[in-house]
Amino acid sequence: QKQLIALENKLKAEMDEHRLKLQKEVETQANNAYIELEKLAKRHAVQTEKEMKTALADEKKFQQQIVAQQKKELTTFLDTQKKQYKLCKEKIKEEMNEDHSTPKKEKQERLSKHKENMQHSQAEEEAHLLAQQRVFYERNCRAFKRKVMIKRHDVEQEQIREELNKKKTQKEMEHAMLIRHDESTQELEQRQLKTLQKLRMDLIRLQHQTELENQIEYNNRRERELHRKHVLELRQQPKNLKVLELQIKKQFQDTCKVQTKQYKALRHHQMEVTPKAEHKTVLKALKDEQTRKLAILAEQYEQSINEMMASQALRLDEAQEAECQALRQQLQQEMELLNAYQSKIKMQTEAQHEREQQKLEQKVSLRRAHLEQKIEEELGSLQKERTDRIKHLLERQEREIDSFDMESMRLGFSNLGTLDFPKDDYR
Repeated sequence: QKQLIALENKLKAEMDEHRLKLQKEVETQANNAYIELEKLAKRHAVQTEKEMKTALADEKKFQQQIVAQQKKELTTFLDTQKKQYKLCKEKIKEEMNEDHSTPKKEKQERLSKHKENMQHSQAEEEAHLLAQQRVFYERNCRAFKRKVMIKRHDVEQEQIREELNKKKTQKEMEHAMLIRHDESTQELEQRQLKTLQKLRMDLIRLQHQTELENQIEYNNRRERELHRKHVLELRQQPKNLKVLELQIKKQFQDTCKVQTKQYKALRHHQMEVTPKAEHKTVLKALKDEQTRKLAILAEQYEQSINEMMASQALRLDEAQEAECQALRQQLQQEMELLNAYQSKIKMQTEAQHEREQQKLEQKVSLRRAHLEQKIEEELGSLQKERTDRIKHLLERQEREIDSFDMESMRLGFSNLGTLDFPKDDYR
């Protein structure tokens, strides 16, 4: 029992150490996952800030390109107007020089009016060009902002998908680790149960072997004690027979004395009633009769002695044999009871081991089912989070685009998404 308790304590300590190790591994995994997500969030923040700075720089560069191009167009336009104005002016002068019928003052008025008309027309054309350039500038800047916003949306989508993929990968690694932990725990539980059951069976086997050896030793001791008792009885038998022989001898002597007294009394009586001449014959007859009876008594005495000795020897043999038989039956019954008891203990232990094995299998199966349910729920929750976050992001981005497009339409710009930009203008 002490060995079982010591082993149970040892196995419990081993299991506690195993669970502590697994718990530390889970905590390490969780900490590493948290650190990885923190690093990813920081990298995304840096990437977003970099994209914003790049977008601002690209927008400024794009605006500068448009302004430079428009300045160039305006300069070319003004140069063209000057040339046209000069050509028209020279042409009018030639026409007026060829016209000698028109007074000079009228010619001067016509020239001034023509100059004024040309200047007014060129001013309108310049204003129209500037208005077109302003609309072009504002429209393209607005479209560029829309492109930047769409690119920012793409980056946001890429970042959230990267984050969600990272979470999914981490969760899959966590689940694989939990399954590995469950399998290692199951292996340890099975090994510990086998170790405990083996020790229990070894102890029972050792106990049964000890009990059997003790029973055999007890049987041998009882048989030796009975044998010594019988030997002692055999040694005591001559003394007992001598006592009985003395008792028979005393009875014989007493009988002889009685017969002697009877003989004397009979002889005295016969002497009195028998004539003196016949005394000798009567005495001889009485003596012969006495001798015959004493011989018969002696023969009976010897026969009694022999019968007594034979009877006592037979009784001793029968008693000893009966004792031996009774002892053998008793010892056999005790051995059968011991075997039955040990068989019962063994069967009970085997049944207990079977129940323990079934209980462990049920425990392992239930724990695995809970783990699989937990994994399924966490994956479902993670998928829901993925769907919801992407949905909310896309809805927010769609609202931003709609709001931007509505503002653009209010400003008079539409179909900004159809404008194309050179790759150098927008990265």
